[in-house]
Amino acid sequence: MSSGDDPQSQALAKPTFSDIQVSALVESVFGLKVSTIQPLPSYDDQNFHVCISRSRDSTDGPTEYVLKINNTESSKNPDLIEVQNHIIMFLNAAGFPTASVCHTKGDSTASLISIDSGSEIKSYLVRLLTYLPGRPIAESPISPQLLYEIGRLAAQLDKTLEKFHHPKLSCLHRENFIWNLKNVPLLEKYLYALGQNRNQEIVEQVIQLFKEEVMTKLSLFRECINHGDLNDHNILVESSKAASGDAVYQVSGILDFDDMSYGYYVFEVAITITYMMIERSSRPPAHARSTPSTDREPQPCRGTPTPRIPRG
Repeated sequence: MSSGDDPQSQALAKPTFSDIQVSALVESVFGLKVSTIQPLPSYDDQNFHVCISRSRDSTDGPTEYVLKINNTESSKNPDLIEVQNHIIMFLNAAGFPTASVCHTKGDSTASLISIDSGSEIKSYLVRLLTYLPGRPIAESPISPQLLYEIGRLAAQLDKTLEKFHHPKLSCLHRENFIWNLKNVPLLEKYLYALGQNRNQEIVEQVIQLFKEEVMTKLSLFRECINHGDLNDHNILVESSKAASGDAVYQVSGILDFDDMSYGYYVFEVAITITYMMIERSSRPPAHARSTPSTDREPQPCRGTPTPRIPRG
């Protein structure tokens, strides 16, 4: 997730908890005894794969979790984190392969903790989610059928969220949030990072094309809540054997709801297509079949998929 406009400031705000601190945190906030800890990849937060020890009188429930420690900037917006947690729970109840959100000992879905870094007190929002099985698509074989399933999943997710209600839902109207495609023009102020070369010219052309062919038509598209980051590392798959004996891969998990915001159906399909093209460009996902355009909506513009650039 990127919680603001300045990528550099977000990198500096990334938490740096040690294994010992994480173990103590899980026990004090969630009441669980940690047996093993493994760091997980994250952009500007800190994630850990946490295994817990069962007590003698407890045999039910999960033993594997993901502890998410939000950076100091996103931790300043607890309402947004709360809405994200409730969306994850809502989708899980609706049958989507999302994690379960664990409650703290105080029965909250997240907890704000303060750490003395020596020079200042820093506050971080922490949450605990159940660990989802599977491997990222980036590490798995891709087939046309799997691409179809991913496209259909993206469409069904957005359609299902039309029924989601929460008193703080308005916080998903994230103005100046650079990972919402509506704010692609904001990227112009970062063009200097590309230097004076052909790459900068190409990006300038893409942004201009987006302004002309997408921004001018937004009123014709249907609004919805977007996941916003269905990339090749945020979708997990598991394999099973088909009758033919071949391995068949199915989606087993959807990760990282930190980039959620109000957008448009066309944004979700554009983002999903862009990321799946990184893996394989055999055919676009099935989003358009699951959520066909209305008579008033123009067909997805050729400039729509390109501005979303993967993050390192």
